[in-house]
Amino acid sequence: MAVVIERADQLILNYVSKAADAAHGVLSADQRLDFAKRLRARIEHERRGSQNAREVVRVLERFGDPAALVAREAHRLAERDRAPDGTAVLPRVDGTPGAAHFPTIRDDAELPRSAAQHVRLARDRLSRRPGRGMPLAGLRRAVMSSANPMTTEGRDAVTIAREHPRETVAMALLLVAALMVPFNLPAVAIFRVPVIIWAIGAVIVLVSDSWTLRDRLMGIGAPIVGYGLGGVVVGGLRVGSEAGFDRFFTEFFNVSGIMFMIGAGIGVVLLAYRLFNVS
Repeated sequence: MAVVIERADQLILNYVSKAADAAHGVLSADQRLDFAKRLRARIEHERRGSQNAREVVRVLERFGDPAALVAREAHRLAERDRAPDGTAVLPRVDGTPGAAHFPTIRDDAELPRSAAQHVRLARDRLSRRPGRGMPLAGLRRAVMSSANPMTTEGRDAVTIAREHPRETVAMALLLVAALMVPFNLPAVAIFRVPVIIWAIGAVIVLVSDSWTLRDRLMGIGAPIVGYGLGGVVVGGLRVGSEAGFDRFFTEFFNVSGIMFMIGAGIGVVLLAYRLFNVS
């Protein structure tokens, strides 16, 4: 439960941080601080104490693009300087405190010239992400370029690896075990090296509480099913009408290693998918 609460809070923190980053160069330091505080308070109000990450995502979706919020805040401040009462409130759907969410963001072309300029400044600030200097950052952006961060709950492969290092190591071991099959390394005692590596990864998966028991068994069992059942089926098909156990066992061992690799790949994909969508 603590992990779920932490993830929901992190989503809100990430969203407010993006808005604060976009506000650099657009709002003054005091204005940024005031805006971030009011935005966080408004999100908490709309969240209504929910600790469900998907519920929080839906709330953030209603707030829209952080850069557009910053642009509207800058435009509001400019208008306030010309208003007699100097009112300072976050925009609402209908201008009332009880509104459910921010108004629908208009297209940039429809915004006043001053607000459109702030939108460009804020989005340019957001586009200069610190991650661009990281190793493989280009590949990471390419993989995630078509993803909606709200659909993925603000997470990508790097975030998952940081949140679940033990589970990431386990999946990596399962993949390494599969990739070691073709090398025919000397056995350790009576066990093949890929089997030893798979067993270590399987133990880590079994003791993890990030997956359900069903997912854990399916993830570590897929290579075994591929090796046994897949080897029997494919080996039998390759034998065809030719009789004899010798021929069958020859074909079984010819294809069982490949089926183990395929099963391991399927198992890791399943585990990664479940880990990515854990609630």
